[in-house]
Amino acid sequence: MPDKLPSEIIRITLDDATYKGTGAAIAPTYINYFFGNNGTGKTTIAKAIKTGSGVTYAPGKAAADYLPLVYDQDFIDANMRSYHNLPGVFTMNEANVKIQEQIDRKAAEQKKAQKVSSDAFAEKDKKAKTRATLEKQLYKDCWDKTEELRTVFEATQEGKKGSKQKFAEEVKRHSPIQHDVEELKRMYDSVYSSTAKRYGRFNAVSDVSALDHISGCDILSLAIVNTSNTPFADFLKEVGSTEWVRQGHADYHKKAGGKCPYCSRDLPQNFEEMLAASFDTQYQTNLQKLDAFLATYRDTANALFVPLSQLPDEVYPVIDTKPYHDKLTAVKAVIAENIEKIKSKVAEPSKIIALGEVEPLLQELSDIIISFNRLIDANNDIVSAGPKKKAECKKAVFEQIAYTLKDVLEAYARSESALDAEIQTQQDIINTQKRVLDQLKEELRILNSQTVETETAMKSINTMLRDSGFQGFELRPRHEEIIRPDGSVERVVPTPAINYEVVRTDTGKIAENLSEGEKNFIAFLYFQQLVFGRESADGDTREKIVVIDDPVSSMDSSALFIVSAQIRKMIEVCRNNADNRNPVVSGNFIKQIFILTHNAYFHREVTYAYANRYEFVSFYLIRKTDNKSSIRLCDCPNPDCPSERMNVNPVKNSYAALWDEYKDASSGIPLMSIIRRILEYYFLQLCGYEGSDLRKRILEENKDAFTHDDFGNEDFSKFELASAMLSYIAANSSGMNDGMHYVDDCIDVRQCRDTFQMIFHHMGQDQHYEMMMGMK
Repeated sequence: MPDKLPSEIIRITLDDATYKGTGAAIAPTYINYFFGNNGTGKTTIAKAIKTGSGVTYAPGKAAADYLPLVYDQDFIDANMRSYHNLPGVFTMNEANVKIQEQIDRKAAEQKKAQKVSSDAFAEKDKKAKTRATLEKQLYKDCWDKTEELRTVFEATQEGKKGSKQKFAEEVKRHSPIQHDVEELKRMYDSVYSSTAKRYGRFNAVSDVSALDHISGCDILSLAIVNTSNTPFADFLKEVGSTEWVRQGHADYHKKAGGKCPYCSRDLPQNFEEMLAASFDTQYQTNLQKLDAFLATYRDTANALFVPLSQLPDEVYPVIDTKPYHDKLTAVKAVIAENIEKIKSKVAEPSKIIALGEVEPLLQELSDIIISFNRLIDANNDIVSAGPKKKAECKKAVFEQIAYTLKDVLEAYARSESALDAEIQTQQDIINTQKRVLDQLKEELRILNSQTVETETAMKSINTMLRDSGFQGFELRPRHEEIIRPDGSVERVVPTPAINYEVVRTDTGKIAENLSEGEKNFIAFLYFQQLVFGRESADGDTREKIVVIDDPVSSMDSSALFIVSAQIRKMIEVCRNNADNRNPVVSGNFIKQIFILTHNAYFHREVTYAYANRYEFVSFYLIRKTDNKSSIRLCDCPNPDCPSERMNVNPVKNSYAALWDEYKDASSGIPLMSIIRRILEYYFLQLCGYEGSDLRKRILEENKDAFTHDDFGNEDFSKFELASAMLSYIAANSSGMNDGMHYVDDCIDVRQCRDTFQMIFHHMGQDQHYEMMMGMK
């Protein structure tokens, strides 16, 4: 036996609802049966196929190539909104050959356009995946290469922490601009510090050249000498004591009290006049200039130095004041040295001196102060600006990050641009084909409007219901009220009729309150028309993938029988794709079918003929444990050929086992016990009969069949056997027994089997009997 044949959908991966994180996946073939209790996860599979989530198609195929038709609760809700009418059902009228030929040509064009569009979708998806991979790599590179900057400027990353994608997208929004990182760090510390505040500025140098350009400094380069030639002046010059006497007199004459400071004799009365005459006028003037210069230099130095020695009450923490203090100390030292030089000149006026330059040191100190104040002003501006500066800081940080990632971003932009161009090319093809498909769809709609009518579908449904023996309801065209010119109201059936009323066959009245089972049944009949219709109303000619999710919920046995029969027809259409030998029905427009149920009887009804077709039929069992669903392919080695595998129907209940025992039973008493249990389970539990009703229908309504042999002669042996078979389940129903007992020697095994088969025949259940016996 060959391996399973792949169909259109070759794999379904489930990761939703109770399948989340389970890794559940299946590889379906043409015909697929799923059995599982309610709530195990069947509907999740149906929805996955309908939405395409986790669905993989065969190579060269895509979801757009197929028309998915899914019968589930969503389908029922969407198509049974009113209990008074059934939405219009469209089928193809094959009588109009000319229009049909046009439709076939349009359908071929539609298929070709769908193929081109599908290929473009696949190529676009491929490029999109490549682009997504490229994006993920960009996110990783941006994240990995900026760890230090993100750490240093952590507060600017609010909303981006932990998200590589958000971070990279933010970086892409900024121009790559290089910033001074240290300056940016100071700005960041001020903006985002919880203790940020304003700081006082350093006092500026008022005039860096003030000390080097004091008026009268030329006196320092002048040798101040006395030119007087009085006898006393000549004496002082001769002994070299001119300056000594002048200074001594200036410092001590008031303290000496008119006496000589050396010999303590009284000085002459005219000593002051004589001393004054010993110094010329110019000499005196120059000495006064020198004294004045010394005083001015000191005052200027103090006015300059004192403000500079006073620092702000609280220094901005980022400032290192050591260079400032060092430079200020150097300035102070030069000033002090210059004052000492001036003093030496005063002591020795004839001495020529040159002062040390202060301006270069003051200029350097001024530059330091300017740089300090610039930092302080920047901090104060930031503190004053608040949120605005935060935005500027964040912008600058991301500009620096973008600059750091410049090469990465440029490489990504080139690749992204190329991929986007390729994606757009495929999108243009898709758009073009969409316009083609829309035009073809409209042309098909116009063609179909000329031939498609719904009355045929209505009659088809009613005929199917009638032929199946269904007597609950039927469909009829819905009447509409038309107001005549004279004001009268007339109820007519529109032509063509598109809406239908559900009518009770026993009363002829509109079924305004359909049961849940009837509602589901009508919805399935509509679904059946969609499946078997060659085209839909909008001209969609795609081949079909059919999904049926628990179709017999709340249905009675009659409806279940019809639904099962229709689904078997769908299965046969699908089977023709895998094996078209001896087809039961024509066509192969159903390319794949999925049937999901929790109803064991329905499951047996639609699977009995296909279990042995391993190559294109699969059985699955769905289970849920601890709120996690699992799917198991049901197959096993073939006992007749261990190298091959065979399907295993998961529905192996005690009822099926009873039929296996029935086939093998060879003696009377075991056979009668098996028969009674089969009759009880099937007719009482599955079909809903009462034991007494079943006995009445067989032994009273069909008595003649059981009391005459094949030649018309009276023979009560089968009647007595049937009575014995039914007495057990009648007793279970009413608590009574007719007292009939048989012993093994009294039972004809062959006659017992014939009687058992007759019961199914007269109850209208030949099909079930033949199915369970493996006769079909």
